[in-house]
Amino acid sequence: MKYDIIVVGAGHAGCEAALATARMGKKTLLITINKENIADMPCNPSIGGSAKGIVVREIDALGGEMGRNADKTLLQIKMLNSSKGPAVRSLRSQADKVTYKKEMLKTLEATNNLTIKEGVVADLLVDNNKITGITTEDGETINCDACILTTGTYLKADILVGDNRTPEGPHGEKRANFLSDNLEKLGFKILRLKTGTPPRIERSSIDFSELSREDGDDEELTFSFDNTLYYDYKNQEPCYLTYTNERTHKIIMDNLDKSAMYGGFYEKLGTGPRYCPSIEDKVVRFKDKERHQLFLEPESMYYDDIYLQGFSTSMPHDVQEDMVHSLKGLEHAKILKYAYAIEYDAIDPLQLKPSLETKVIENLFTAGQINGTSGYEEAAGQGVIAGINASLKLDNKDPLILSRSDAYIGVLIDDLVTKGTIEPYRLLTSRAEFRLLLRSDNADLRLSEKAYNVGLLSEERHNKLLNKLKQMEELEEEIKTITFPQYKCNLSEYLKRPEVKITDYVDKLSKTYDKEVLEQVEINHKYEGYIAKAKKEAEKMIKLGKKQIPDDIDYSKVDNLATEARQKLEKVRPRTIDQATRISGVNPSDIAILMVYLKRFYNE
Repeated sequence: MKYDIIVVGAGHAGCEAALATARMGKKTLLITINKENIADMPCNPSIGGSAKGIVVREIDALGGEMGRNADKTLLQIKMLNSSKGPAVRSLRSQADKVTYKKEMLKTLEATNNLTIKEGVVADLLVDNNKITGITTEDGETINCDACILTTGTYLKADILVGDNRTPEGPHGEKRANFLSDNLEKLGFKILRLKTGTPPRIERSSIDFSELSREDGDDEELTFSFDNTLYYDYKNQEPCYLTYTNERTHKIIMDNLDKSAMYGGFYEKLGTGPRYCPSIEDKVVRFKDKERHQLFLEPESMYYDDIYLQGFSTSMPHDVQEDMVHSLKGLEHAKILKYAYAIEYDAIDPLQLKPSLETKVIENLFTAGQINGTSGYEEAAGQGVIAGINASLKLDNKDPLILSRSDAYIGVLIDDLVTKGTIEPYRLLTSRAEFRLLLRSDNADLRLSEKAYNVGLLSEERHNKLLNKLKQMEELEEEIKTITFPQYKCNLSEYLKRPEVKITDYVDKLSKTYDKEVLEQVEINHKYEGYIAKAKKEAEKMIKLGKKQIPDDIDYSKVDNLATEARQKLEKVRPRTIDQATRISGVNPSDIAILMVYLKRFYNE
């Protein structure tokens, strides 16, 4: 059997990659260890969050599925930072873990050109440095023209609890035993990374009267630009808030020698995530803090588990019991699932092109945690790009490369392939220098035309985009005609005042405009100067981005480059001058020397 594209792994990256390739007309095989765990949420029961929620909007704007699937399975949703500027606003939802998986599987099974198969991939078939297929641990061979690896945390995974190391994946699932070793033989540099998950608590054993209640927003919100409402915003599930305390911290410090991370049981441990540390790591690193915030989040309406957000640990079970019982409201809590750390293999993302094709093997793409990232959203964002570019590669078309001024997904991928990572990478708003351009509200305006041009966005979605743009143009013209003689200005100018809201003047408009159209026009006027400045800076970057560096450049022939710069340029092999400027160890003087050398290629 032969497929155009094989996608290995059916987590969030794999689902998006397989849907993208199948929707772009490629005969696709999605192979997974366990069909029951497709689109599984092994850690937190949420989609979105700071920066991450914007990524979900971008995935939707590109024709991906995560936003729509999250909308179908909401327990709660809110807009983070709603009182702040639009650059940092981002949606975060609580998703039902049971229905999220079911709805995604339903979508996959209803998609043309897509076959789902259970199996564990052991090795890749490579001929003349080009992918030709895969082999499974059962000895089956399946051929393909392109392959996308989205293996999550399953590569040689070990579960760590105290001094116990168990060779298995999340939920005690079978792990992939041989693939990462075989990737290393093919020339990939393998990283060992680590992440963790907190305990799950029985809902009925929690005294919620002792906790602070956190509700969703009292308005209609959706991730998808389809704007289809699947939930009752007046009847959302609450979350709750509690804190660690002095007793919790004492239990942790008294038992550090029993922690998988601090106990010294293992000669060497994988690197953990700096921005999502375990609770023992927080207590050790931030000794001046008297308490740490913890959220209690419902995982599903179909079972009783409450997720204890912020309490990830690798302590032994008996210590976990003491730690949990030290928390206000959880004095008599019953732990249904104990916390654990998980260690797994990943590849060095510096071995990737910006298209997410590997530099080592042609037509082999990777996405998600195998690239050193953490988070469902980061994985899904890479998945849709890998799917698009694998399809375009087979059609002999140029890849879709999102710049840092195009999308958070562009920031994510550029960081990975240009700077690399030595720890699970998490996307943050602070990583995006053009975040005023990369807002939650305008993801469709930034990306949907690109998705339509590569064949992933439907005609219906494209027509909706065109209608939105038309409404925006009409509204822009109309607000110029509404005047305020007392202020000697029109509504277009009046909107620049911080306290003025366009919704207060809809009765003066000749027709009803969509809510998101009103929002776009108001933001464009209120932040006009800042947006113009950001666009000017982005244009400089785009200009440098057009300065292509030949694939076969020999950096040893570029005279006067610093030794470190030469080594880093050779390792990363940037596509453009713009990318080269962001490589650690390459200084402005090195860039100037490189640009002089490359003038012969620019005909300047």
